[in-house]
Amino acid sequence: MRVAIYARVSTKKQETEMQLTDLRKYAARMEWEPVEYIEKASSVKHRPVFEQLLKDAQRGDVAVILVWRVDRFARSMKDFVSVTLQLSNWKVRLMSATEPVDSGDQSPFGKFTLQLLALLAELERNIIVERVRAGVAEAQRQGKHCGRPRKVFRRDEAAELRQAGMSWRAIARKLDVPQATIRLALQGVQKA
Repeated sequence: MRVAIYARVSTKKQETEMQLTDLRKYAARMEWEPVEYIEKASSVKHRPVFEQLLKDAQRGDVAVILVWRVDRFARSMKDFVSVTLQLSNWKVRLMSATEPVDSGDQSPFGKFTLQLLALLAELERNIIVERVRAGVAEAQRQGKHCGRPRKVFRRDEAAELRQAGMSWRAIARKLDVPQATIRLALQGVQKA
């Protein structure tokens, strides 16, 4: 079985040897064929070796990603949950050599871990949606416009064109405004 060994340090002065020693021993004990991915001095947003590792995992080039510690793999809990679930979709197992982390669905605890991570991701999404809705409601309560900016156009000109018998589509083309926007605007004018 091909296993990706991922080791990361934050600066060029730091060394990965401590991580690699443990990871190589673990892979040898499991009789896995290791492929090493070593990241040095990566930025917060750009980790080229990590990105290549994920591409290889998606292609099915590796069956397991073995890390020394989860904090060397993921930069945040959100990142860890997101990437672990993505790896699960690709049927790639994430394991830590020094922590009890194994995302494989071969064991009941691995299945539990994946389901728990999925629940955490769903909880986070729901909390974000709630926050956005509350923010929008508060902004609307204060009389602020939410959503896309309103399209500015001459409503009186649209009304004149419509009264002259021009189609909604023709008016929309002439004014460069979506038909639905014109119809909504003119409904308000006609009711007044």
